[in-house]
Parts: sequence; C-alpha cells; structure tokens
Amino acid sequence: MSTEQVRFELPELETARLRLRRFSPDDAADVFEYASDQETTRHVFWRPHASLHETMEFLNRQVQLARNGEVCSWAVEHKADRKTIGTCGFAWWRPDHGKAEIAYALSRKYWNQGLTTEAVNACIAWGFEKLELNRIEARCMPENIASERVMQKCGLRCEGTLRQTMMVKGQYIDLKMYAILRGEWEQRKAKP
Repeated sequence: MSTEQVRFELPELETARLRLRRFSPDDAADVFEYASDQETTRHVFWRPHASLHETMEFLNRQVQLARNGEVCSWAVEHKADRKTIGTCGFAWWRPDHGKAEIAYALSRKYWNQGLTTEAVNACIAWGFEKLELNRIEARCMPENIASERVMQKCGLRCEGTLRQTMMVKGQYIDLKMYAILRGEWEQRKAKP
C-alpha cells in the first residue's frame, strides 16, 4: 500500500476525560498557553512559541494537513474544562511498512493526572484498529522520565538509545526508542 493511495482521515476520539479532535483556529489562546511555557516545552523537539502569530501558523498547518488527508495531530481537549490542553498524534506514517511514530505534548497544568496516558492509549488503539499498523514507535530524550513512563504504561518497550540522532534546539541529542507491536497490543487488550 503506498501513501499516495491512502488518506489519513482524522476522526474524533473520546476517552473518559478527553476529546481528541481536529485543531481549529479557535484553539489559539489555549495552545499558546501551553506551547509558550518553558517547562512544558523543555523536552519537546520544537522551540516554545514566541507569539500568538506562531501558534496560529501551527494551527493553520494542522488544519490544512487534516483537510488534505495528510498526517497530523489531534487537539487534546479536556472535556470537563472545555479547554485544549495539548496535542497527540502521529509524527509520521508509513502505510507501506505498517508503522507510524506517535508524539504528544500536554500542558503542565494537567500533568500527573494520567491524561497523557489516556490520550496516547486512544491514539495507539486507533492506529492498530483503523490504520492497521503493525508497529507504533515513540521517542524521547533520556532525561524525559515522565514521557518515558507514559510509553511504558501504554505497553511500549525500550529498544535502545539512538545516539546524537537529531539536532534539537541547536545541539545533537540522544533519543530513547520505544515501540509496541500489534501482537503485543492485542495481548494487552485481551487481558481482563
């Protein structure tokens, strides 16, 4: 299956506390709030947003990608607060190889509540069920213990460290590689 033959359709997903949906320009203030926060963005691959204009560029790009059926991320909306608190989705997708990489970021005001794990589990389930993936990968900086813990709670296994694999914020960084295979996910899902 080639990527030209397959559109990446982003449906709305719901969990107990979250709604994963397409981004909208109306999300600008909420996204800027977390995307400009130094602590929230300390371990991500992108620099903190310096202006609302930068956030609008990000949102417009996500809206266009979704409209074109290309790989994009969900806005993570906290249902009770009716607030966009982060992003979760696939950074890339290779349907010809049955694999994709998941990426996520969440406002630090919502850390330590299991919300990131909830969003990532929904994204993983959709990837295996709807995209028919065989493998889902995720990477994090070695010092990002919280992100690593999310991966572990979602059933991903550490496969090693990619040494100086990416230039991030002006320096080459190591990344820990995690992955879960379809068979492993199915076994987890079958457990009571």
